[in-house]
Amino acid sequence: MSITIYFAGTRNQKISRLKVRFWESIRAGILKNNTAQVIEPPSAAEEEDILPEEFVMVERTQPDGTVEQIIFSSGGNVDVYDLQDLCDKVGWPRRPLSKLAAALRNSYMVATLHSVSKSAGEEGNEQKKLIGMARATSDHAFNATIWDVLVDPSYQGQGLGKALIEKLVKSLLQRDIGNISLFADSQVVEFYRNLGFVPDPEGIKGMFWHPKY
Repeated sequence: MSITIYFAGTRNQKISRLKVRFWESIRAGILKNNTAQVIEPPSAAEEEDILPEEFVMVERTQPDGTVEQIIFSSGGNVDVYDLQDLCDKVGWPRRPLSKLAAALRNSYMVATLHSVSKSAGEEGNEQKKLIGMARATSDHAFNATIWDVLVDPSYQGQGLGKALIEKLVKSLLQRDIGNISLFADSQVVEFYRNLGFVPDPEGIKGMFWHPKY
């Protein structure tokens, strides 16, 4: 069952709460060992503007010396084949590539997480893979809906999904879009509730039309 849930709170409260939760979720969920280094948040002056489209969210050193960076981007640069592979990893049914490409192209915002690994002492030897994505459609004024939230199963449980959604919501709020909704399966409602979303606020019900066969 899919449930429509909505982001709650005033705009100032949202921004303040998200700013705290965003960085706390990274520190609490991703710092699994002392080889990880979280990049510090932008300064207060930088917070006045829309955040950069791309930045290093996490940097950590693997036991073999390989340096891995988790890079967040809201630039919307997604290879449709990489996205299909990510959908396969999480067990989603395959969708036509042409429709996936159209969905990305017509989205208001596409946020991604890429893992970039660099081997120690080897210049130019870099491996990059898509490990997370979420996108939003919008009327560019009042409303936005979040779709296709994915995190590679091998990277789940590290707080990356929370960080991805919080950063996407914060980016929408910075564009003065305050009515944010998404569709969630019943087993992940609590996950989104912890991020400030509420199901059916003030009696609002999400309704769906579908053809009768």
